[in-house]
Amino acid sequence: MSDQIKHECGIVLLRLLKPLEYYLSHYGTAFYGLNKLYLLMEKQHNRGQDGAGIGCIKFDVPPGARYMNRIRSNQSNPIQHLFGQIHENLERTTEKHPDRLRDIQWLKRHMDFTGELFLGHLRYGTFGRNRLEYCHPFQRENNWMSKNLMIAGNFNLTNVDELFQSLVHIGQHPSETSDTITILEKLGHFLDDENEDLYRKFKQQGHTKKEISPLIARDLNLAGVLGNASKYWDGGYVVAGMVGHGDSFVLRDPNGIRTAYYYHDDEVIVATSERPVIQTAFNVPIAHIRELLPGRALIVKRDGRISEVPVTEPRKTKACSFERIYFSRGTDADIYQERKQLGRQLAPTILKTIHYDFENTIFSYIPNTAIAAFKGMVEGLNDFCDEIKQDRIIEMQGRVDPIKLKKILALRPRVDQVAVKDAKLRTFITEDNKRDELVAHVYDVTYGLVKEGIDTLVVIDDSIVRGTTLKQSIVKMLDRLGPKAIVVVSSAPQIRYPDCYGIDMTRLGDFIAFRAAIELLKDTGQEHIINSTYKQCKQQLLLPAEEVENVVREIYKPFRPEQISAKIAEMLHPPEVNARLEIVYQTIEDLHAACPQHTGDWYFTGNYPTPGGNKVAVRSFVNYIEGKNERAY
Repeated sequence: MSDQIKHECGIVLLRLLKPLEYYLSHYGTAFYGLNKLYLLMEKQHNRGQDGAGIGCIKFDVPPGARYMNRIRSNQSNPIQHLFGQIHENLERTTEKHPDRLRDIQWLKRHMDFTGELFLGHLRYGTFGRNRLEYCHPFQRENNWMSKNLMIAGNFNLTNVDELFQSLVHIGQHPSETSDTITILEKLGHFLDDENEDLYRKFKQQGHTKKEISPLIARDLNLAGVLGNASKYWDGGYVVAGMVGHGDSFVLRDPNGIRTAYYYHDDEVIVATSERPVIQTAFNVPIAHIRELLPGRALIVKRDGRISEVPVTEPRKTKACSFERIYFSRGTDADIYQERKQLGRQLAPTILKTIHYDFENTIFSYIPNTAIAAFKGMVEGLNDFCDEIKQDRIIEMQGRVDPIKLKKILALRPRVDQVAVKDAKLRTFITEDNKRDELVAHVYDVTYGLVKEGIDTLVVIDDSIVRGTTLKQSIVKMLDRLGPKAIVVVSSAPQIRYPDCYGIDMTRLGDFIAFRAAIELLKDTGQEHIINSTYKQCKQQLLLPAEEVENVVREIYKPFRPEQISAKIAEMLHPPEVNARLEIVYQTIEDLHAACPQHTGDWYFTGNYPTPGGNKVAVRSFVNYIEGKNERAY
């Protein structure tokens, strides 16, 4: 994705199912869990570079000893910063007494993060708040172990204001209205209720206060707590959490918008946002890893019992398609094939765009994350070439002319790497105005490949969101090579609507497809559609969320996707660029064909899986018309 879009967070829940002495004996270290946590987080680093955090719970420590640890960082390399601090403390503590590294009880008493239960989080700030206090895990402290709560998640809720008011209604005074605090306090409220109910039950049975605490821990109904807390959540979420006495959970939203996978054997149970990281960290086959189903919670009790239980009524699954197109690492077996298929399906449209002229066309990609789609595109082009070769050879009817045959066999797409990225953009460019200026220097172009004024240059990208980087940097950079035409191909369809389930795409005015549709309405004398849509949106905002309809679709109805693509090309063509610019987008139908199990396509179609999504789209349009540069939820 050429445009800088902040997106998904990553989570890790890791529970060691045996005593730490076992891992010291079998793996030679008491820090087996901590080492695995580092690997699991590092392999999901693509999911969060604004911050990171770690939580840990130690089992069976005496009263007065700290049993919950937490550390967070918003440094430029947060994972390294976190684990560096932990290891520095370890080295400092054991420098004079290295034999302590094999003394489990001493380590648990004196060293943080020497526990059995771990929670890791990688953060992408969704709307510019990157201070340390916004990094997960979040903690709710209490002197009762079974009321202590630590959570981390990948989520955005669309109805935070309503949920905040519900907390106020039950007498709470939350410190802020963020979805993280709202989720934490909702869970905490029902966790408190569950504790109080069990306390009264065991008190009536004649148990002493000291006897009651372990009984509460044993019988705590986490599924009930999660079900009550999440009953009115509207959004996409995977929430992982730990209760002080040792229970833990991972909860997935009922539409399956956000992703979660888990694996367990007799030594560990682990849950993550992406599947390949578990395969890599534990060297297990893909068949042994399970996807957490929508509306369900993975619950691990303190005694090691594991269950996947229904918590909320599952709805129509709308798993995020952007996970497949861009967000997740392409090392997942299914995602890699889906990305290749997205590229392959674009081949027919590309062929029409270049008028089937292989001799004077070069095919490439930008950025590096588009490689899988690029390979699929090339395979599709090669399939077409093979058909042409077969037909032409058949036409020879056995009268083989070696010169003609050689020419026939030479038919293949010209594939080259025209742009090479030699630096990691996100590590040093954060401000949008500086970013556009520097992108062209981050990429080196390969000179001498293009026949100036003759060749067409086709480059494939994951998606085109704002188009800013294309216009300000990439198209200008490619034009230096002197092509007759530049064709930019998007493996995703036109992004037309805001996201409200975890991605930083909330303002309609940011989307080049939306701006193109607005310009087309003005060009064709149909400004009345803009005005009528605005009036409808204002009326929709007066309705209950469940009755709101996405009337923003009216903006796009008068035009075919090809018309909008042509207008986008016109708008993204810098005046100083000599080459003709064309834009080719994936179709919705081909997106669904390539990713049949991930039909969450609201950014492209406006078909939101929850009522809150429609309300966000409507409010985003109102904000655009009224000139409000603010979040729509």
